[in-house]
Amino acid sequence: MSATFVGMPGSPAFPAFPRAAHDAVRDTTLRGNLRHATHTIRAKRAAAVAEMPDWAALRAAGRQIKDHTLRHLDWYLVRVEEAVTAAGGTVHWAADADEANRIVAGLVKATGESEVVKVKSMATQEIGLNEALEAAGIRAYETDLAELIVQLGHDRPSHILVPAIHRNRGEIRDIFRSEMSRWGRPAPEGLTDAPAELAEAARLHLREKFLRAKVGISGANFVVAETGTLVVVESEGNGRMCLTLPETLISVVGIEKIVPTWRDLEVFLQTLPRSSTAERMNPYTSMWTGTTDGDGPETFHLVLLDNGRTDTLADEVGRQALRCIRCSACLNVCPVYERAGGHAYGSVYPGPIGAILSPQLRGTASEIDASLPYASSLCGACYEVCPVAIDIPEVLVHLRERVVEGGPATRAGNKVLLKPAKGHAAERAAMRAARWALTRPGALRGGQRLASRTRRFHPRTLPGPGRAWTGTRDLPPVPAEPFRDWWQRTHGGPGPGPGGKDAK
Repeated sequence: MSATFVGMPGSPAFPAFPRAAHDAVRDTTLRGNLRHATHTIRAKRAAAVAEMPDWAALRAAGRQIKDHTLRHLDWYLVRVEEAVTAAGGTVHWAADADEANRIVAGLVKATGESEVVKVKSMATQEIGLNEALEAAGIRAYETDLAELIVQLGHDRPSHILVPAIHRNRGEIRDIFRSEMSRWGRPAPEGLTDAPAELAEAARLHLREKFLRAKVGISGANFVVAETGTLVVVESEGNGRMCLTLPETLISVVGIEKIVPTWRDLEVFLQTLPRSSTAERMNPYTSMWTGTTDGDGPETFHLVLLDNGRTDTLADEVGRQALRCIRCSACLNVCPVYERAGGHAYGSVYPGPIGAILSPQLRGTASEIDASLPYASSLCGACYEVCPVAIDIPEVLVHLRERVVEGGPATRAGNKVLLKPAKGHAAERAAMRAARWALTRPGALRGGQRLASRTRRFHPRTLPGPGRAWTGTRDLPPVPAEPFRDWWQRTHGGPGPGPGGKDAK
């Protein structure tokens, strides 16, 4: 496996989003793969959602449940610890990625094992767990088909739901042929790119690992506070194997994944599968509560992960990103993601949700994180499909303001004053000038008249920092007559707005 990219934004290998996207949009194979996959998933999701006459009510309920839980998260976290402990599990608290990795590596070493099988988990990718385990002499095997493709290809995930969405069948066949033998059972002779053959090759390769592994590692889609029950939904069955066969199970879960009750869980078990895989329900929904003699793992550990979530919770606008249930619907409708792909975001969380979540979890000090809030056209499609009604455009604008202006924020639990990011001085000056003019009607009228009278001398493109804006769009022409003057000439009055007869 190559070194993890999460936690190392801004390095030469992970430039700011515009530069990474510039290269990605020129990869015709990548764009073809993304276009086909996202359009297919998008159409299927729309059909699945249309079957639900109460979808709007479910969406509103999901938002309310998440907001309630986040407001009272301290209380629910204690409830989870008490319930998991009472059911025979052990709870560990991790403030950041390093602490979580140390805890998991220590737990695996305590078993005497040197390999683990893993369920697909965004949280473990976020903290770079595979690389941390490798450094500790422990080999982690991904068992989700797409994650297996990424791992064997020494690659990085590019989609929340379909991590290998940027690969086509021919590329997957070549990866299996060349890499499977290095990780275990080799690919069958004469393997083609037929989906059934590729799936069977993965099944045979993984089965020996399922039967041999003594330690499993997972995340969780939800944690039910009232009973301490963890829930994983998936479509392949590999998760069920990892959750039931090993003797020890370690689950790394973000603290925002809590729902208060089983009745609340019912809402998300309806909205998540339809928004993600366009299924009425997931083929495999696994739930476990602590340990039970003779059934499943003998030992269960829950690692509750903060890693910037408490800082995000402190932001009244940005905290809504913590509602996310990782369905990936926003990625499949985003015109920016469709063209740039997931790798350009430099984070395990790509697409619109990554553009607002990563800069909050990691801060905006790095080049890549300062650029992510701008990785959007603000078209609003992401908000329309979000099953928990995260207003992603609102948060994007909020984060853009933070990048440009700086200001108060919370980092590592401490109140800090962020400095404005470099490279935005001209933008700040333009906004201040606009604010000055717009609050002074006389100056605004004078500026409009001057602009109209000098319109023949206006350039077609802007100089300096404005060159990037006019490089891809036309500079709007200034009208021959300001609107206020036109109104006065045609209506005989001072015009609408401040001081005019139509002012309200």
